[in-house]
Amino acid sequence: MAPIGSLYTVDAQSKGKMIRSVVALAGQEVELLPFEFGVTNKSSEFLSKFPLGKIPAYQHANGFKLYEGNAIARYLAGLYPNTGLLGGTPEEAALVDQWMHVVETEADTYDTWISFLVRGLVPYNKPIELNFYERLERCLAVLESHISTRTFFVGERITLADLSVASVLSKAVAQTVDASRRPKYPNLMRHLDTIANQPKLKAVFGQVNYIDKAIQYTPPAKEKKEKAPAPPKAEKKPKKEEEEEEEEPAVPAEPKVKNPLDDLPKSTFNLEDWKRAYSNKDTRGADGAIEWFYQNFDSTGFSVWRVDFKYNEELTLTFMSSNQITGYFNRLEASRKYLFGSVGVLGENNNSIISGTLILRGQDAEPVVNVAPDWESYEYKKLDLSKEEDKQFFEAALAWDLEVSGKKWADGKNFK
Repeated sequence: MAPIGSLYTVDAQSKGKMIRSVVALAGQEVELLPFEFGVTNKSSEFLSKFPLGKIPAYQHANGFKLYEGNAIARYLAGLYPNTGLLGGTPEEAALVDQWMHVVETEADTYDTWISFLVRGLVPYNKPIELNFYERLERCLAVLESHISTRTFFVGERITLADLSVASVLSKAVAQTVDASRRPKYPNLMRHLDTIANQPKLKAVFGQVNYIDKAIQYTPPAKEKKEKAPAPPKAEKKPKKEEEEEEEEPAVPAEPKVKNPLDDLPKSTFNLEDWKRAYSNKDTRGADGAIEWFYQNFDSTGFSVWRVDFKYNEELTLTFMSSNQITGYFNRLEASRKYLFGSVGVLGENNNSIISGTLILRGQDAEPVVNVAPDWESYEYKKLDLSKEEDKQFFEAALAWDLEVSGKKWADGKNFK
């Protein structure tokens, strides 16, 4: 049997497993192409077909190309209507879409982000991990309640909803839904077992890995410091000599390291006054903060910059992106006296960017922002406020009504 098309995916990807399940239930085969993150999806050949560089990515035998897991699964299910995977009525089709969306945006998203946190792929934060577990378990509780009186999620036979739920759960029970959590969801576990053991799906799901203990964050090992050799014992001195030397310090104080930014020529612009004006005045208006800025700004001592996150394709939920800005600002703490920032998330969940403006000491951004370990994850462009385009960007970022490429301001943070 000739494959109906070719698919880029990886074993751990729940969406890839769902797509392969559709193909298996249709009695067809799909060619699985070799894929390596950061290599395959950066190649010109891959990007010419799938410009966002995302997987799963599918090319049909007739040349039709498609990416995004749910879209691929629906397309393939539509080619084989006898499978009944899309539901038998408009109501069932809507319910299939509903459960696919729920499990993707809730269960799969939070299971994935917990994995990113504990594996160190993003900066670890215990409260955020606990919050993600709460959201994951809230979704699982809803799924558990629904399936408790049913064999399948929609109707009396397997649909895409079941394949989506089971594919995500098979990943979750292998990393976050451990032995202590699984007893809360007996019907979900029964459903997973039912789907994974369908004769046509056994080869897709394989042996489901039920872990005993959820993956845990392990702090990086601290480097061992070599012990300094013990100082030689001082010879016993006459009492009178000891009294004479008592006032001298035993160890000279280390000189304070001076920040090179402090050596820049004095500026008439007071950054602290600006921060107070921005905090206490309306942003726009005749007596607003922006007008105050233009009246007092000294371009010889300070400069204005646009800052953009370089990896917007990795952003998912907007509140997570907002937390990322907070983390970036926290890591800039050592430059607080030299810097002001207004940066926001623009767009919506799974389609957003991070952008904003910085006001900083001097004419070069790097000496101010390089105190943050992740400063190179952002692109910095100096703004010329005599140019209308740069001026409008700057003012909109301050006023939190910035719009870039149709993406509107969703949430913002200030560094003051």
